[in-house]
Amino acid sequence: MSASTRNRRTFTALLAAGALALTLGACSSSGGGTSSSSATTGATAASSAAMSSPTASAAMADAPFGAACAAVPKDGAGSFTGMAKDPVATAASNNPLLSTLVTAVKQAGLVDTLNSAQNITVFAPTNDAFAKIPKADLDALLADKAKLTKVLTYHVTPERLAPTALAGTHKTLEGSDLTVNGTQPDFTVNTNSKVLCGNVQTANATVYIVDTVLMPTS
Repeated sequence: MSASTRNRRTFTALLAAGALALTLGACSSSGGGTSSSSATTGATAASSAAMSSPTASAAMADAPFGAACAAVPKDGAGSFTGMAKDPVATAASNNPLLSTLVTAVKQAGLVDTLNSAQNITVFAPTNDAFAKIPKADLDALLADKAKLTKVLTYHVTPERLAPTALAGTHKTLEGSDLTVNGTQPDFTVNTNSKVLCGNVQTANATVYIVDTVLMPTS
């Protein structure tokens, strides 16, 4: 074999080895890129799954809702956390939005009744709701225990209503029905009383703070 032929074969072998090295490098790089892409996609999917998990959705569903919730104290006994520890009449007494309601409940002698009840829903009129009633009429209502008891028990249902079960007609402790229309966060009770802050939890009740005092028809 001539020297020229040997040189050509050596050169061809070197070219083949170089091409093989380049091919292996490209495969290695491509494999690494695919692995990195898969990891990123997996992380994104895991993050999305966490955000849409039943636990996260349940936490949002359990939270109070409504524009007036911002007026509830951030901490202390009158806050959402504080109210959740006490039975409903006691919890309301610690909330500055509900001081007139608390006075009415005391006048009617219903504190122990409400605090000892289990799994009830209370539609709680704000101070401004009571202020819509002419003063003479409100004073007369507060002085008439039987009538006051009738009005206040009309604001209570004997079942704990979650927002998903709120719309509909519900029997009250007073004996007659009230009707809730709408969907979260826009609920109306008996066509004229708006829910301002809903799904407030106390130890024995779910509270919906409303802007108008509800009056039984009977």
